[in-house]
Amino acid sequence: MAPIPTPPAQPQDNPDAYVGLGAEGAERQARERGWSTVRSLPPGTMITMEYLAGRLNFEVEDGVVKRCWKG
Repeated sequence: MAPIPTPPAQPQDNPDAYVGLGAEGAERQARERGWSTVRSLPPGTMITMEYLAGRLNFEVEDGVVKRCWKG
């Protein structure tokens, strides 16, 4: 059986720190902190549930991050 690959390291960052920030500033800050992919989504957007290491997701409403999660 093949070994399970080790996922790449992701930034040691707290997603809750982005809640309440403006979307543009939050995205810039996330990229500066090492997130390879930053995704902004409107509330209620249908998304797949695959986990992608290095990705940070923002739920943005009226230009403000309302929720943030990894993967």
